[in-house]
Amino acid sequence: MEIVDQPLLAQTLAFKGGSCAAMLGYLDRFSVDLDFDVLKDSDKDEQRKAFRQVFEHMGMSVSLEFENALIFQLRYPSSPGKRNSLKISASDMRINSNQYRVQYFKEIDRLINSQTIETMFANKLVAITERYAQHKTIAGRDIYDIHHFFVHGYGYRGSVISERTGVSPSEYFSQLIAFIKEHFTQTVINEDLNSLLPNKQFQQVRKILIPETLSLLEREREKADAD
Repeated sequence: MEIVDQPLLAQTLAFKGGSCAAMLGYLDRFSVDLDFDVLKDSDKDEQRKAFRQVFEHMGMSVSLEFENALIFQLRYPSSPGKRNSLKISASDMRINSNQYRVQYFKEIDRLINSQTIETMFANKLVAITERYAQHKTIAGRDIYDIHHFFVHGYGYRGSVISERTGVSPSEYFSQLIAFIKEHFTQTVINEDLNSLLPNKQFQQVRKILIPETLSLLEREREKADAD
């Protein structure tokens, strides 16, 4: 995790997303890509230079780079048939309701500023519909993640949902339920998750994910209405 050892990046970024949640023990699926929020106004060219210095030091080559955003597709040496690519992104979208705190990442023995689990959960709930609105894509792992967070009793920041969607959590849950019913199929779940979970775990959850997630969202909508 040389990124967090680079002074400029350590001062201006906060870790988030699936890899962050997995490394903190909040998520139990395979996740490799690294996602960050840009916290402070800083020179994007300097940040890009800092990222490139890290990549060079790690022996990684940049196979794709976005000109107007800090998004990099990287390649690294690996054995034949093994994964050899990694995506790193740093979003400068400001969400005022996001909360961050310094947390200990045992796997790499580092203290890293990162989104709280409640913030990650809320952003994941919004990501399901936003991914489709922006890119016309859906991801079975999104359903797995929110199901996992609900089942393990994690809370979410309703203010993040409201800020990002412009509606109350209750209204958004109604929209999300309808969206999942329309767009998510067993095929979507199977194709996206079979490489992210051990086979036994995948077989145990693949057929229950959609109905259980819908039930959990219905319950959460009722709770939000009651509040």
